[in-house]
Amino acid sequence: MARNEEKAQSMLYRFREAQAAELGLGTRTDRRPRMASACKSLRECERWRGEILREISRKVSKIQDAGLTDYEVRDLNDEINKLMREKRHWENQIVALGGANYRRNVAMMDDDGKEVPGTKGYKYFGRAKELPGVKELFMSKKKEEDEENQAQSYYKKFTNQGPSYFGDLDEQDGKLLEYEMHAEEEEWEDAYQHIRTALGMPTDPIPPIPRPSKNVATITVSDDSSTPAHPPSDAKRKAPDEDVEMSTNGNADEHAKRARTDSEAQGGADASAVNQREAAMAFAHATAAFVPFLSTEELLPPKMPSREEMETFLLDLRKKALVEEYFG
Repeated sequence: MARNEEKAQSMLYRFREAQAAELGLGTRTDRRPRMASACKSLRECERWRGEILREISRKVSKIQDAGLTDYEVRDLNDEINKLMREKRHWENQIVALGGANYRRNVAMMDDDGKEVPGTKGYKYFGRAKELPGVKELFMSKKKEEDEENQAQSYYKKFTNQGPSYFGDLDEQDGKLLEYEMHAEEEEWEDAYQHIRTALGMPTDPIPPIPRPSKNVATITVSDDSSTPAHPPSDAKRKAPDEDVEMSTNGNADEHAKRARTDSEAQGGADASAVNQREAAMAFAHATAAFVPFLSTEELLPPKMPSREEMETFLLDLRKKALVEEYFG
């Protein structure tokens, strides 16, 4: 009867030990640590990760066997997922020790370039995808993807449309504007007749719709036609020969022209606002003559706040909200 020391020196024992090491089956004296953080050697971490990869490869090959029962397939799939989690711990420890980063989150794609379902979280390998309940899960995911692609293809034809799709070119030919103008006149006459009937007013000719004039912004700057709008060409001074004085005079002329243009634009805007205000006041007076129970101020259009007023109001609201939030 041979002793244990003699058995350890035999050729068959050493062959079995080498074969177990190649398959990733460590001996009793050299087992993989249960905690990856307990291993402080980068070389050992690489070794244990390689051993886990060999075990995963062997079990993935074994799960393809058609002779396995459903229970064995489920157990093998659970073991593979457990080894995948353990491999992730060892990869994190390798990164912590300054090694290579093996955790590359690359999504698995099929032939159509879509992400394969079941590649995140708990994974299914081999015959595990054909188990009862799992196959229906994959079919439902595929059905949802098909429905989503069908909806996207249906709404795709409504995207990237031109301005004609949104009706921006309907008013170019003028037919729509003419039709709307006739409809407005008919509604104006019907409303006017209804108001006269309700108030018992005499039947006078119906006044036309007060429409804003298109030439409101057109303003005549000079009433006297004899006065030229611009100074004559003889009044222009010739610049001296010096370069410095010439550039100074050029800048002065440019500033004068810019100031004149700004003043004309401002005067035109003020005049247009005054004309609009006068037109609104005249319309309010004419309407107040037919509707005596409403004053002229009530018939004027509402005054819209300016941009500065809106910004000031919103800023006050934000200040108030911050004060209530931090100080109660």
